[in-house]
Amino acid sequence: MLFSTKQFAPYLLSVMRMVSALVLFSYGTQKIIGFPADDGGPPPGSLPWIAGLLELVLGFSLLVGFKIRLSAFILSGLMAFAYFLRHAPQGFYPAQNGGTAAILFCFVFLYLASAGGGPLSLDAVRIKSRV
Repeated sequence: MLFSTKQFAPYLLSVMRMVSALVLFSYGTQKIIGFPADDGGPPPGSLPWIAGLLELVLGFSLLVGFKIRLSAFILSGLMAFAYFLRHAPQGFYPAQNGGTAAILFCFVFLYLASAGGGPLSLDAVRIKSRV
């Protein structure tokens, strides 16, 4: 066998981290700076605005791979909080209550908090430079 799937797994972990962080970061940019679509955004200081600020700052942190475990853990909690506060009261099923993305983000970030961010991250570069 020319290539082993085991050799690509750490890099695919990094790609999953970057893609999920980029999607979450885009939610934050829309809420806080009105990009890519300005829908007025939530009022400053409101819960959706605070969530947007966390999505923006910690989403970028995950995207570049800095303090991955801490950022992912906080974002996992944020997504769980968002699901139970915003979506669960709308109905039991995620397809019905619009909470599918929140559930997926919650568990992807929980996994990243445990597994780390893979070799393509600033954290990995910092660890290599210390050795």
